[in-house]
Amino acid sequence: MAVTLLVITAISSASLGIVHQLTQTPRDDAALKKQNFAIKAVLGDYDNNPSADAYEIESFDGGDQLTCYPGSKDGELTGVAVKTWTMKGFGGPVRLMAGFDQSGNIIRISVLEQKETPGLGTRMADAEFKDQFNGKNPGANNLSVKKDGGEVDAITAATISSRAFSDAVERAYKSLEKAGKLSHD
Repeated sequence: MAVTLLVITAISSASLGIVHQLTQTPRDDAALKKQNFAIKAVLGDYDNNPSADAYEIESFDGGDQLTCYPGSKDGELTGVAVKTWTMKGFGGPVRLMAGFDQSGNIIRISVLEQKETPGLGTRMADAEFKDQFNGKNPGANNLSVKKDGGEVDAITAATISSRAFSDAVERAYKSLEKAGKLSHD
């Protein structure tokens, strides 16, 4: 009986390993496609390859690195997409792609990953919530939720998710500012 169990376990482990290897490339391709779509969504018009021009900056709080994807048109920088995150989500980490112009104004924001409560916190990806950040500058606007004295209308019954979204945007802005990547006009 022990030998049979050992054989079944070995076959199962080998099968899982093979399936993992076979699906690695398609998973990587899908992640890259999703990332490129998010960059396009938050930056709009550019003629370079932001992924090829990507660079990393240190998070303002000394944590890990944030990846920046600069977009340019005719050799002129039009904005930068920042892959940002926060651990303050209700269901775990929230990862965003936030687009900023050279002055630090938000162009657009795209939700990359979240595990918030379906029908509540997941609404952070809806235009009704995330578009209220467009055109605002985190250095000049208080982008915390109204309940905390800010300007952001929180998602009904999902204040923690709304705070997490704002926190991730703030992380991106403060990190760009600390790295000297913004021009304050």
